[in-house]
Amino acid sequence: MTYTPKETARFLAKVDATGDCWLWVAAVSSAGYGAFWHNKQMQKAHRVSYELAYGSIAPGMSVDHICHERRCVNPAHLREVTPKQNIENHAGKAKASSKSGVRGVVWVKDCNKWGVYVSHNGKSRYYGVYESIADAEAAAIKARNELFSHNDRDRLTA
Repeated sequence: MTYTPKETARFLAKVDATGDCWLWVAAVSSAGYGAFWHNKQMQKAHRVSYELAYGSIAPGMSVDHICHERRCVNPAHLREVTPKQNIENHAGKAKASSKSGVRGVVWVKDCNKWGVYVSHNGKSRYYGVYESIADAEAAAIKARNELFSHNDRDRLTA
């Protein structure tokens, strides 16, 4: 997409660039992403920011927030990825992990231990049971690091 200097200025007027993350301060979608009106439709603000900085986004590609802040539009915090890579860089726990509070770790009632399950390519993979949440979390991180290429947060904790 192309943006005129006037549209670019209108976009930048809606950005608080005082911190490391440049936060979108205008309309936000129900999912928490910045929303920018352009060409008679709403666009995700982080995608607009990426296009302003780097050019068009290839068809079928996503724009990933490296920082995990949905309102961030800092081009240095954005990268073009496949939908699979975008999912790999997920932050936080899944609904099934609500008891443990740890991504990929669930309570296995039958054996009274913490189980590790990591989803990859649409399939849930089992990585054993553990006595402690810490051991289960370490196993989940290890599994994701072996399977995923874009799980930056896990790689920082490994």
